[in-house]
Amino acid sequence: MIGRREFITLLGGAAAWPVAARAQQAGERMRRIGVLINMAADDPESRARLSALVQGLQELGWTVGRNLRIDYRWAEGDAERYRRQAAEIFALEPDVIVSWGAEIASLQKASRPVPIVFAQSIDPVGSGMVASLARPGGNATGFTQFEYSLSGKWVELLKQLAPGVTRAAVLRDFGSSAGIGQWAIIQAGASSIGMETVPINLREPSQIEQAVREFAHSGNGGLIITMSVSGLRHRQLIVRLAARHKLPAIYPERFYVADGGLISYGPNIVDQYRRAASYVNRILKGEKPADLPVQAPTKYELTINLRIAKALGLDVPPPLLARADEVIE
Repeated sequence: MIGRREFITLLGGAAAWPVAARAQQAGERMRRIGVLINMAADDPESRARLSALVQGLQELGWTVGRNLRIDYRWAEGDAERYRRQAAEIFALEPDVIVSWGAEIASLQKASRPVPIVFAQSIDPVGSGMVASLARPGGNATGFTQFEYSLSGKWVELLKQLAPGVTRAAVLRDFGSSAGIGQWAIIQAGASSIGMETVPINLREPSQIEQAVREFAHSGNGGLIITMSVSGLRHRQLIVRLAARHKLPAIYPERFYVADGGLISYGPNIVDQYRRAASYVNRILKGEKPADLPVQAPTKYELTINLRIAKALGLDVPPPLLARADEVIE
């Protein structure tokens, strides 16, 4: 992980304008990218993702201050702030926008549609942002986060690691179609192995705490945290609650486990921001988002925290341990 000073230097910003002016005076065309990410600027995970994007662009010949200007906005998991920040990005009239999800396309009001590359989106077709994965057809394209079938794997892995779990609380974003889709797959998978599922809607912290506490009182429980903005925003609280109530929990992304979670299974989102740089490059060189197929993750990663497993009294099965891409001791 790079330090904060190196991160700021890498991302550039207002300090790059004098250099940018010199580049333009020298005859090199300056291109502009807007980046909207639904996390806080000082979140280590957002820093890792944006560093990957900028490094990917550098590898393709785009350097902040020489031929590239990047403007950043941070939505911090707040829907209203996301809309305001999106409006600010559009007002800057960038050549390309890199966004958290495909939803930003629905906020675009400009007469000139700005090309959009989403680095992660759960269901761009279902949300109506693209016509199809193979031929998006509009001004947006990018990378999906996962297929809904992944949700069934969370059930299987939780049962493998914690066979005593007979009830699972599913922490979900009840207000999104993605939350509904993941819940349906989890329900079906849990039913096939005789596991009871209980939905917990991710709202305010006090409501989450109360729901998890009430669920834990019945015993033999575990947690399944779905892929959602709300889960990301409350991730430290969720990890603490799992530890406090001694609930085995499976998460959709690695950084939950790095923060003290038990196990995760999901795509490498940092890598997807690096891959997004290739689409930005192609669009800046004249290709249209409509012709660039939406791509799926190339790899799903399994991460296990042995320290947390030991604290919960769980013995990690050797086959599961052998499958892990990363083991945190």
